[in-house]
Amino acid sequence: MSAHGGEPLATPEGPGIPVPGSALVIAAHPDDAEFQCGATLASFARQGCEVHHLVLTDGSKGTWDPDCDRIALVERRRDEQREAARRLGAGGEVLFLDRVDGELAADDVTVGEVAAVIRRLRPRVVLSHDPWRRYRLHPDHEVAGRVAVRAVVAARDPFFYPDQLGAGLHTHRPDTLLLFEPDEVNHLQVVSEADLQAKLSALEAHESQLETTHFYRLDEPGSRALALEQFRSRERARLSEVEGAPGGGLVEVFHLLAEQL
Repeated sequence: MSAHGGEPLATPEGPGIPVPGSALVIAAHPDDAEFQCGATLASFARQGCEVHHLVLTDGSKGTWDPDCDRIALVERRRDEQREAARRLGAGGEVLFLDRVDGELAADDVTVGEVAAVIRRLRPRVVLSHDPWRRYRLHPDHEVAGRVAVRAVVAARDPFFYPDQLGAGLHTHRPDTLLLFEPDEVNHLQVVSEADLQAKLSALEAHESQLETTHFYRLDEPGSRALALEQFRSRERARLSEVEGAPGGGLVEVFHLLAEQL
């Protein structure tokens, strides 16, 4: 099914693309990559892929606490993202663009900075938010997808940001773009139980998000264990209840673009 309840453009395909030598995930916030494609990243890393993270915003609004020290929160979320990448076995760079949370814009400067990262790291696969998904609440997710798509186009062509080429970077065309949170699912990545466990462990590294993503109150004794159990069950269901999954196994869903790149 498509994200909006209609028929998919094509029957979703699995078990997935060949494991690339390198991959770059471009996410709006710390923890977005782990939520949307953490098991796929763990699967890639387990099979020898060098996985890089690029987080576009500083995560400074990621709290329900009006008295939070937001400068401290930004640093904490950076540390959590690094730990999450480690738990996935990613092995690549963890980069932060530090745009203000909630104020991300797909402007030429931001697109150019992301294109420079793509040209430098030269990933075979890029993963990011689907900018065409409908009825999504958080604006940064849609904008992050637009930044990623524009940067993939810019990175491949020499007349986009030519000053980067003079500075020693070279054009680069990834083989595949995997869009998560897809409006139309056309691709499945089969993952293992070990990949799911790595995803869950990586998500739980984002300790600052326990109330906002795991939905338990820090001031209620005993709520943590129950909330985490419920959270893990929800995440498992997301990967195990996908129509068309080969053998009824665990999958993450995407919209894949390849021939268009």
